[in-house]
Amino acid sequence: MKKIEWFISSVVGAFFSFFGILAIPLALLVTCNLIDYFTGIAAAKVTGIKITSDISYRGIVKKVTMYVLIFVGFGIDCMISYVTSTLHIDMVLPLLFSAIIASWLVINELISITENCEKIGVEIPLLAPVLRFIRKKIESTVDVDIEEE
Repeated sequence: MKKIEWFISSVVGAFFSFFGILAIPLALLVTCNLIDYFTGIAAAKVTGIKITSDISYRGIVKKVTMYVLIFVGFGIDCMISYVTSTLHIDMVLPLLFSAIIASWLVINELISITENCEKIGVEIPLLAPVLRFIRKKIESTVDVDIEEE
């Protein structure tokens, strides 16, 4: 039993040590992905939608793509860090883009979970509108107007 506890502690410690500021959004995203997947299956059964392997496959691909987006954000963060240190610019943005992307994805997953719960028959009058408000705030904060030349 002690070996299992040590193994779990080592894995969790390594996860938080490696990902740093990104660990909490990633841990939340993994948890939300699992909850969303199973509440989506339950909602489909309640509403009478037939679950096929194709639908399930598309859902899994969507979840995997979320982590690809976070990896892209991580790449942007690494490039910014490299360029600023190479040019001796004193600017520290620890995993800014990847953390923003992961947080936005967590909000989307939470919205999907609330929608699935509503399809199942569990009404959540406060949570869904608050999550949609947070998502709109995040989107409006990072909205950049690009003028065409």
